[in-house]
Amino acid sequence: MAFSFSSRACVLVLLLGLCVGVPALAAAGRIDDGLEVTWGNGRGSVSPDGQVLTLSLDHTSGSGFRCKDTYLFARVDLQIKLIPNNSAGTVTTCYFMSEGPWEVHDEIDLEFLGNVTGQPYTLHTNVFANGTGGKEQQFHLWFDPTTDFHTYSIEWTEQHVVVLVDGTPIREFKNHAGQGVPYPSSQRMRLYGSLWDAEDWATQGGLVKTDWSQAPFVAQYRNFTAADASPAAAVGSGYGQAMDATAQQAMKWARDNYMVYDYCTDTKRFPQGYPPECYMA
Repeated sequence: MAFSFSSRACVLVLLLGLCVGVPALAAAGRIDDGLEVTWGNGRGSVSPDGQVLTLSLDHTSGSGFRCKDTYLFARVDLQIKLIPNNSAGTVTTCYFMSEGPWEVHDEIDLEFLGNVTGQPYTLHTNVFANGTGGKEQQFHLWFDPTTDFHTYSIEWTEQHVVVLVDGTPIREFKNHAGQGVPYPSSQRMRLYGSLWDAEDWATQGGLVKTDWSQAPFVAQYRNFTAADASPAAAVGSGYGQAMDATAQQAMKWARDNYMVYDYCTDTKRFPQGYPPECYMA
């Protein structure tokens, strides 16, 4: 399927509210009711009206926040406006992570890898379970993520992990634990966000370094919502249900047109065959 993100795709997005449980986003209260800046020595802040959380990065340090609550399965939506112009070397993140020992930790990553002016951001996604990751998929976006806020979502349920951009699913990682594939289902996780320097690998494999004359780099977050998606709480919410044909079609469009790396097709990395989940429906 090859078509532009036109009215047809917009219809798909509108229908997704029935397919994957997209909640209405509303600014209810202050963003720091749910999120707290935890590091950066003043480089992270919340606007006086409580609606926008800002992270900044300079040559000395980046900054970050965390959710005040932990979850065992949740649906999280967060609007982000990324660093404009030359963002090479920077990484802006939003991710779930457990708080137990690192060697057995769980994690669901959204990392936005900056680039030189005029080149697209790369949205890097990964899933860790019981300390095992290596399930990277990367995407470009069908819009400029620096000119306005866009909604990035993680739906983590007992059945699957779904990553969505403005309501369009771009990735689904299903629970195949019964077939020997690790899945994050036993450890509570907390949502984190950060802005930090990764010029040794983030942009074109580290070939393009951070231009510190452009600092401070600034990313903004707003409209944070979180919903319990545990099996008991998810009853009647739509969370964890299999994506219907419309959602599958929308995800296929995003992947066909905007996915730039998939570990399940990397023959150099897996010359003896792809990981088992790559063959599972």
